[in-house]
Amino acid sequence: MLRLQHLIGLPVIEMNAGKLVGHVKDAWFDEHWQLGGIILDAGRRFLTAMKSVIWNEVMVCGEDAVIIMNEASVRKTKQAEIQRSFHTGSIRLKDLPVITVDGEQLGRVSDVYFDEIQGTQIVGYELTDGFIADIMEGRKWLPAPRQADDVMLGENVIIVPAGSEAFLSPVAVSESDIGRNE
Repeated sequence: MLRLQHLIGLPVIEMNAGKLVGHVKDAWFDEHWQLGGIILDAGRRFLTAMKSVIWNEVMVCGEDAVIIMNEASVRKTKQAEIQRSFHTGSIRLKDLPVITVDGEQLGRVSDVYFDEIQGTQIVGYELTDGFIADIMEGRKWLPAPRQADDVMLGENVIIVPAGSEAFLSPVAVSESDIGRNE
């Protein structure tokens, strides 16, 4: 599985010339919360536009770098075009509360996971109850419901089916992950 938090900060290299084109700053999603692409750290030169790469032009997300085909894959994108992102857009997935249709809060999103083969479908959520709870009890893993219609990813909350708490399991988290992801 691919952990979104692991991608943030990785260098983005274009395959044809082996050139560094930026670093992953964030990931953006479409209106159905499918992974749309990555946002690059563009530096100070792009105040009104961002650089992004659509997901189907990402060749490899490795342990130490993201590889794209060529520099033409990098596009200027207006900030207004990126509505949903992991942690920088107007609608952020990170820290959204996850509640059941019965009204029970299961935690807040600290990370999301993708299947490396399918690539765009969220397969699970890493949930936190806060820094102290992470140290004392650890974070929790919630697999995404099998039917995409069973989860509602809204602007302010994620609603999952009743009984989802039964699918929670512990996540092994190092102290460096806790400090970095908060």
